[in-house]
Amino acid sequence: MPRTDPVASTVPPAPSTPSTPSAPPALPDLRTQAERLIELGVHEIAGLTPTEVRAFAESAESAGSAGSAGSAGSTGSARSAGSAEPAKSAGSAKSGESAASSEGAVASESGGGVLLAVHPDRARASALAPLLLREGKPGFVVTDMPDVDLFVPLDTLTPPATALYLVTGLDRGDHMANWSPDEALPALTEQGRTPLLLTEGIQWVLHQPAVLERNRCFMTIGSRLRKPGGTLDARTPAIWISNGTGRDGRERRNAPKVGWCWAGNRHTWLGFASASGRHAPLGSAARTP
Repeated sequence: MPRTDPVASTVPPAPSTPSTPSAPPALPDLRTQAERLIELGVHEIAGLTPTEVRAFAESAESAGSAGSAGSAGSTGSARSAGSAEPAKSAGSAKSGESAASSEGAVASESGGGVLLAVHPDRARASALAPLLLREGKPGFVVTDMPDVDLFVPLDTLTPPATALYLVTGLDRGDHMANWSPDEALPALTEQGRTPLLLTEGIQWVLHQPAVLERNRCFMTIGSRLRKPGGTLDARTPAIWISNGTGRDGRERRNAPKVGWCWAGNRHTWLGFASASGRHAPLGSAARTP
């Protein structure tokens, strides 16, 4: 990934991009996802038993996994229930495109299905990334992101306080390709969407590898790193496919890759993964993180 000065990357708005809805492959049912987590050993990473993971999936399906009614910790936009509406970055959203992009996002809201996710405090990105697999090659984190596990949910975004929870209405965000993270976040918030966390994005690909395509990969801007002074680090995490160049190494060509991009830069091949909400059904067998 070529590095550019994040300050110097401020550019005028890009030409309008078509608001074509993303159509990622649907996820398997929750019980199948539970078995996948167990098969990969994610339950051990999370300190859970196979019985607990299966019980959560079963109770979630019984409760009606796609809806948030009767759920705990529901979130819509990039905020948790009961939290303050996040401040919008003045001038960062593309106002001329927001309505069209919103139509694309809404049209594809249910296309990705429901994700059974492990809380980021239970399963870190560094532990999940090597479980990704594409063309027989395991996933990896770029060498210049040794602090990947310090990328945590934005202050305006709080996952349910359970070890396992559901992410609904997933969208890869193809219609926002060639937007910068600084532009995309307020637009998603305006649309009532919540950006995916890095760990959620990795788990999405774990359950549905086909969601990661060349020239149609995605950023997970719900996770950011805060500097000691409280300001956000200029890097934003993303998941894409390695070309096997530079420090990646030729042997990693076509492998799934966890990396980063500057918050002010645009990339034509990166959308912005988001969801309609997160929740843990009441009565589900899910321990606190």
